[in-house]
Amino acid sequence: MKIALFSDIHANLPALEAFFADVETRKPDAIYCLGDLVGYNIWPNEVIDEIRRRGIPTITGNYDFGIGRQSDDCGCAYKTDEEKAMGKISISFTNEIVKDEQRAYLRTLPSHIRLEYQLNSDKLNVLLVHGSPRKVNEYLFEDRDAKSMLRILEGANADVLCFGHTHQPYHRVLEDHGRFYHAINIGSVGKPKDKDPRGGYVILHIDEKSSIQDKASIKAEFIRFYYDIDKAAKAVENSPLPNEYADMLRNG
Repeated sequence: MKIALFSDIHANLPALEAFFADVETRKPDAIYCLGDLVGYNIWPNEVIDEIRRRGIPTITGNYDFGIGRQSDDCGCAYKTDEEKAMGKISISFTNEIVKDEQRAYLRTLPSHIRLEYQLNSDKLNVLLVHGSPRKVNEYLFEDRDAKSMLRILEGANADVLCFGHTHQPYHRVLEDHGRFYHAINIGSVGKPKDKDPRGGYVILHIDEKSSIQDKASIKAEFIRFYYDIDKAAKAVENSPLPNEYADMLRNG
């Protein structure tokens, strides 16, 4: 089974359209969105509409949660006063342009999706979240202490934990008493932060031999795709949003 997982579009319609064009060529058996449809660009309504039109199961991101409730807090961990000031402009602008129907949709998104498999003698639990199982806006970076990461997966009863939020893709395999756990950050479709401006997503490969006893039997295929970055960046520059967000798109 091939499961396509994508996240963190952030109102970047050109990136989302390129993602759909790419993923359709790979013929996944299932597709899920791990949240943050809105924020930082001009197309939140269009992004929401495209995902709804396709009937894609979607969970809430921290930005979706805030906009769904017309909050002025996106749950973003801005570090500097400049970042905070820019963030206020972004969430204010997004709240201003999101329509009632689309806001109502965001408000109803679930916090996680759990997939339970009985492929062989093992049960395999796959948990899809935005930030972490504990909080929608918790960052699980790749350098997190292994014991801490294991506690999070075991506490959530997740053999495979898939998430976004950091916009930095990785796949970590952790072992505990001969049992293997997988922490998979699927990256970002519309606002990468790993110095590669191309959009990114993951195809999770699971088959009848996949097992918690075999670390190589569960594979995460990281895919990058080109899109019209300049169109997305110019849309930011021609809007009330800070031009720094356009620079981030161009530089990844």
